[in-house]
Amino acid sequence: MEGIWLEYGWTLLVLIGLEGLLSADNALVLAVIAKHLPEDQKKRAINYGIILAFVFRFAALFAISFIANVWQVQAIGAAYLLYLGLKHVIQARFGKESENIDEEIEEEAKGKGFWPTVGKIALADLAFAIDSILAAVALALGLPDSPLGDFGGMDGGKFAVVVLGGIAGLILIKYAATWFVKLLDQRPALETTAYAIVAWVGVKLAVITLSHDDIGILPHDFPHSTGWTLVFYGVLVAIALAGWFAPANKKAQNLEE
Repeated sequence: MEGIWLEYGWTLLVLIGLEGLLSADNALVLAVIAKHLPEDQKKRAINYGIILAFVFRFAALFAISFIANVWQVQAIGAAYLLYLGLKHVIQARFGKESENIDEEIEEEAKGKGFWPTVGKIALADLAFAIDSILAAVALALGLPDSPLGDFGGMDGGKFAVVVLGGIAGLILIKYAATWFVKLLDQRPALETTAYAIVAWVGVKLAVITLSHDDIGILPHDFPHSTGWTLVFYGVLVAIALAGWFAPANKKAQNLEE
């Protein structure tokens, strides 16, 4: 029983760390979208953006049981997470520099008034809410069943992990995003690392989908097996370490000095 709670605790820590990096990315996008507005309107637009982020993420929590029980939704979610993660990784490796991407977002927002800018922020927040809830559900569904019974059509322990991860994301957007933004300035490779982890979480959700009783390509218990659990977290830690010690971080630190 203790082993189950250790796995739950480790998964929650991974989810909070991932939420932190994605929240920093969210904060960066909001700042760039509102950058063209006058200072007083900029602050209001970003504040509205934070409020919308809270609304969208809490609304997304009501979709947990639907995502957790319908294999077609799981398949779409896995494909989306893989697309989202690989898209950012490929862009970072072969595409334009992040400053140019930020300039393009800002240029696209220019000439738009306050409310159109708030609308663009709302769309960005909705996308981040979907990313967050899919990543949380994908991580939670790979956990073994807890002794807490069912809640909302989902195992109580798994539901708690998703809800706590979602709440952590909201708190991080409000209070800790600035710290994560500074961390990304010091270690820019972590942004690509976060999306590589998102793609790897997409693989986990794909494995869960393939082991669904209605699909049966993989054994039903495979996502909860010791071998797959060790492989999943081993690769996840390797991705995180690669991002932390990436050469791009040293270049950024040298530029600051």
